Amino acid sequence: MSTVSARPPAGRYGRSSDERADRTLKAVGAALGVLLLGVIGYFGYHYVGQNKISAEVISFDLADDAVKVELAVEKDAGASGYCTVRSQGENGAEVGRADFRFDGDATRVTRTVTLRTTEPATTAELLDCHAD
Repeated sequence: MSTVSARPPAGRYGRSSDERADRTLKAVGAALGVLLLGVIGYFGYHYVGQNKISAEVISFDLADDAVKVELAVEKDAGASGYCTVRSQGENGAEVGRADFRFDGDATRVTRTVTLRTTEPATTAELLDCHAD
Protein backbone atom coordinates (compact mmCIF):
# COMPACT_ATOMS: atom_id res chain seq x y z
CA MET A 1 0.00 0.00 0.00
CA SER A 2 1.38 3.37 -0.94
CA THR A 3 0.85 6.72 0.71
CA VAL A 4 -0.19 9.78 -1.24
CA SER A 5 1.63 13.02 -0.55
CA ALA A 6 -0.46 16.20 -0.23
CA ARG A 7 2.41 18.38 -1.51
CA PRO A 8 3.54 18.51 -5.13
CA PRO A 9 7.07 17.37 -5.91
CA ALA A 10 9.72 19.98 -5.02
CA GLY A 11 10.75 22.26 -7.88
CA ARG A 12 8.14 20.98 -10.27
CA TYR A 13 5.51 23.74 -10.13
CA GLY A 14 7.51 26.86 -9.22
CA ARG A 15 7.57 28.63 -5.90
CA SER A 16 4.92 27.96 -3.33
CA SER A 17 2.70 30.74 -2.04
CA ASP A 18 4.46 30.54 1.35
CA GLU A 19 7.81 31.42 -0.23
CA ARG A 20 6.29 34.39 -2.07
CA ALA A 21 4.62 35.60 1.11
CA ASP A 22 7.91 35.35 3.02
CA ARG A 23 9.68 37.39 0.36
CA THR A 24 6.97 40.05 0.42
CA LEU A 25 7.04 40.24 4.23
CA LYS A 26 10.82 40.67 4.20
CA ALA A 27 10.56 43.54 1.69
CA VAL A 28 7.79 45.28 3.64
CA GLY A 29 9.69 44.82 6.93
CA ALA A 30 12.87 46.29 5.44
CA ALA A 31 10.97 49.29 4.05
CA LEU A 32 9.27 49.95 7.39
CA GLY A 33 12.61 49.63 9.20
CA VAL A 34 14.22 52.21 6.93
CA LEU A 35 11.24 54.53 7.39
CA LEU A 36 11.41 54.19 11.19
CA LEU A 37 15.14 54.99 11.21
CA GLY A 38 14.47 58.05 9.06
CA VAL A 39 11.78 59.34 11.43
CA ILE A 40 14.01 58.80 14.49
CA GLY A 41 16.89 60.57 12.76
CA TYR A 42 14.69 63.51 11.76
CA PHE A 43 13.33 64.10 15.26
CA GLY A 44 16.72 63.49 16.86
CA TYR A 45 18.35 66.12 14.67
CA HIS A 46 15.67 68.70 15.39
CA TYR A 47 15.76 68.02 19.13
CA VAL A 48 19.54 68.08 19.55
CA GLY A 49 20.66 70.21 16.63
CA GLN A 50 18.04 72.92 16.86
CA ASN A 51 18.01 73.36 20.66
CA LYS A 52 19.77 76.72 21.06
CA ILE A 53 19.23 77.18 24.79
CA SER A 54 19.71 74.88 27.78
CA ALA A 55 19.92 75.42 31.50
CA GLU A 56 20.38 73.79 34.88
CA VAL A 57 19.42 74.64 38.44
CA ILE A 58 22.52 75.40 40.49
CA SER A 59 20.75 76.06 43.79
CA PHE A 60 17.48 77.23 45.28
CA ASP A 61 16.49 79.00 48.49
CA LEU A 62 13.04 78.40 49.98
CA ALA A 63 10.82 80.99 51.67
CA ASP A 64 7.15 80.93 52.72
CA ASP A 65 5.81 82.60 49.57
CA ALA A 66 8.67 82.37 47.07
CA VAL A 67 11.64 80.35 45.88
CA LYS A 68 14.87 81.96 44.73
CA VAL A 69 16.37 79.80 42.00
CA GLU A 70 19.89 80.21 40.62
CA LEU A 71 19.95 79.15 36.96
CA ALA A 72 22.96 78.62 34.71
CA VAL A 73 21.87 79.07 31.10
CA GLU A 74 23.95 78.16 28.05
CA LYS A 75 22.80 79.43 24.67
CA ASP A 76 24.04 80.45 21.25
CA ALA A 77 25.37 84.00 21.00
CA GLY A 78 22.48 86.32 20.21
CA ALA A 79 19.85 83.64 20.81
CA SER A 80 16.92 84.44 23.04
CA GLY A 81 14.39 82.23 24.74
CA TYR A 82 12.78 81.31 28.00
CA CYS A 83 13.03 78.62 30.66
CA THR A 84 10.13 77.26 32.68
CA VAL A 85 10.65 76.67 36.41
CA ARG A 86 8.17 75.10 38.79
CA SER A 87 7.96 74.44 42.51
CA GLN A 88 6.08 71.79 44.45
CA GLY A 89 4.71 71.73 47.96
CA GLU A 90 5.15 69.08 50.61
CA ASN A 91 2.23 67.01 49.27
CA GLY A 92 3.66 67.06 45.70
CA ALA A 93 1.17 69.58 44.33
CA GLU A 94 2.48 72.36 42.14
CA VAL A 95 2.55 75.64 44.09
CA GLY A 96 4.32 77.84 41.56
CA ARG A 97 5.32 77.98 37.90
CA ALA A 98 6.84 80.77 35.81
CA ASP A 99 8.76 81.44 32.59
CA PHE A 100 11.96 83.46 32.70
CA ARG A 101 13.43 85.11 29.57
CA PHE A 102 17.09 85.06 28.62
CA ASP A 103 18.33 87.49 25.97
CA GLY A 104 21.63 89.05 25.00
CA ASP A 105 24.89 88.11 23.33
CA ALA A 106 26.46 86.18 26.23
CA THR A 107 26.70 82.43 25.70
CA ARG A 108 26.61 81.59 29.43
CA VAL A 109 24.34 83.45 31.83
CA THR A 110 23.99 82.80 35.57
CA ARG A 111 20.96 84.50 37.07
CA THR A 112 18.96 84.26 40.27
CA VAL A 113 15.22 84.41 39.61
CA THR A 114 12.36 84.58 42.11
CA LEU A 115 9.43 82.22 41.69
CA ARG A 116 6.32 83.26 43.64
CA THR A 117 4.43 80.37 45.28
CA THR A 118 0.90 79.97 46.65
CA GLU A 119 2.06 77.82 49.60
CA PRO A 120 5.41 77.00 51.21
CA ALA A 121 7.49 75.06 48.70
CA THR A 122 9.86 72.14 49.18
CA THR A 123 11.63 72.08 45.82
CA ALA A 124 12.36 73.97 42.62
CA GLU A 125 12.80 72.25 39.29
CA LEU A 126 13.63 73.31 35.76
CA LEU A 127 11.06 71.89 33.36
CA ASP A 128 12.31 73.01 29.95
CA CYS A 129 13.94 75.74 27.91
CA HIS A 130 12.81 76.98 24.49
CA ALA A 131 14.51 79.24 21.98
CA ASP A 132 12.49 81.87 20.15
